[in-house]
Amino acid sequence: MAELHITEAELARDLRAVLAKVSEGVRVVIEENNRPIAVIKAPEKSKLTISALINRAEQKEAGNGPAVLDPDFASDLAEIVRNRRPWTPHSQD
Repeated sequence: MAELHITEAELARDLRAVLAKVSEGVRVVIEENNRPIAVIKAPEKSKLTISALINRAEQKEAGNGPAVLDPDFASDLAEIVRNRRPWTPHSQD
């Protein structure tokens, strides 16, 4: 994966260009005083559908006990819950 090192000022100056690089697969490292302080990268794409993951978990549970989730699952789920917003459907007048 290609990597680009920039300063916070460079990021602020042209965020759109930086995000374009990220969407092309470039990993962007934001630095302060030549030290990395943040990394921006495109999310990894899952190769499995949710249905396939559920099916895999059900098969594992049927044969070898409960499915085991990755160590980051709990923190990812907590972040989702923290950042959720109430759903407000459009009125059907």
